[in-house]
Amino acid sequence: MVFSSLLFLWLFLPVVVAGYYIVPSKCKNILLLISSLLFYAWGEPVYILLMLFSIFFNWGTGLLIDRFRKIDGILLAVNVVGNLALLGFFKYYDFFIGLVNSCFKTTFPEKNIPLPIGISFFTFQILSYVIDLYRGRYPVQKNILNLALYISFFPQLIAGPIVRYVDIDRQLESRTHSTQKAMEGIRRFLYGLGKKVLIANVLGQCVDSIYAMELSEVTGAFAWLAAGMYMLQIYYDFSGYSDMAIGLGKLFGFDFPENFNYPYISQSITEFWRRWHISLSSWLKDYLYISLGGNRKGKIRTYMNLMITMLLGGLWHGASISFILWGALHGIALAAHKFIMGYFSSFKALGCEMKPWRRVLGVLITFHVVCFGWILFRATSMKAVGEMLSQIFTNFHPEVFMQFVSGYKGVFALMVIGYVLHFMPKRSEDVLREIVTRSPLLIQAAILAIAIFIVVQFKSAGVQPFIYFQF
Repeated sequence: MVFSSLLFLWLFLPVVVAGYYIVPSKCKNILLLISSLLFYAWGEPVYILLMLFSIFFNWGTGLLIDRFRKIDGILLAVNVVGNLALLGFFKYYDFFIGLVNSCFKTTFPEKNIPLPIGISFFTFQILSYVIDLYRGRYPVQKNILNLALYISFFPQLIAGPIVRYVDIDRQLESRTHSTQKAMEGIRRFLYGLGKKVLIANVLGQCVDSIYAMELSEVTGAFAWLAAGMYMLQIYYDFSGYSDMAIGLGKLFGFDFPENFNYPYISQSITEFWRRWHISLSSWLKDYLYISLGGNRKGKIRTYMNLMITMLLGGLWHGASISFILWGALHGIALAAHKFIMGYFSSFKALGCEMKPWRRVLGVLITFHVVCFGWILFRATSMKAVGEMLSQIFTNFHPEVFMQFVSGYKGVFALMVIGYVLHFMPKRSEDVLREIVTRSPLLIQAAILAIAIFIVVQFKSAGVQPFIYFQF
């Protein structure tokens, strides 16, 4: 079930919200759990069994880790291997079989297993619960219903943010509700829905049409424009989903962590990963990079740890060589930035006391590195990557930019709006939000009604899934 679908907007969500505020407090979590399981079962009913298995397996393992501390390391290893084995089987089996067949000329059959929606996200959530429990960060959750809700809660189940148990453990037991918080949640949800429907979907249709063409005949300038459009599409698509998830969480009294913070204004690739998909980057840092040794074991080891972390981060996104190369690109960029920061002291003021021209240069370089990476991310095959890069470097034809502007005025205007909104000072958005928040509830309701009307009017006929659903 997609958040932007009419089924969700006009049936599922209103029924769940109404039921939530009607039932007694002690029944609210049960209602949310049942609703979440129904939400997950809607697309692939058979995979509800996988979800239930994950819930019971990790609840039981958590109890054992808490009970038998002398062997908690062994129990943790069993849990991690078990969870990663499930993820690996469903997501990477055919990929590795294909690699084996290609390298060794074997003919092992591929299974073409449908990927359970959101498995990458809820697997990482589960691992954070068990690992932090092992580290003694909080007591074990003995109530299986609360743990089940944490794992399966529908607002962030499919595409994040990756909510850690430590962030909402107390909220599972008790949380506050208010009209103001609910209105804030609705505003945030509509804001995300607008990002998805009004910007991401429109740009996505253009990007899809370009990649459906014979790329060898697409000029380099047009290919770079496609990369720039996809750069906006994936940001407004994914950040839109995160906004909707955070807004839905507030409707039910939960406060989820932010997942995006204007990533394209970053002055370095390191800063980019502090602003982009924050829940994933912090997860990789805390549970993988630091576990490998972080920067504590010398420079060479630090660079290796960065590369391993980003390679695995790329593989997490999908079973494809292009995702691995995307991760490698970011790993190299992170290592290069750390090298520069270590050997050129004048750069250590990056983002702080840096001269304006250096800030601008840092943003431009980071922007283009990220944009280049999105070509790897979006491409359907390595052949498509090669053709697009070949056109960019050998057949650019800059005059195509003006032809695009004159021939696709609406799309170009939408691109401009998308980038302006992103690079607009955050304080402007904060001021606008403050004005709306301080308005009387009647005026807020009218604004929300207008927003709903606009979104519905511009909504495309076909429901377009969020990009990160595939991961």
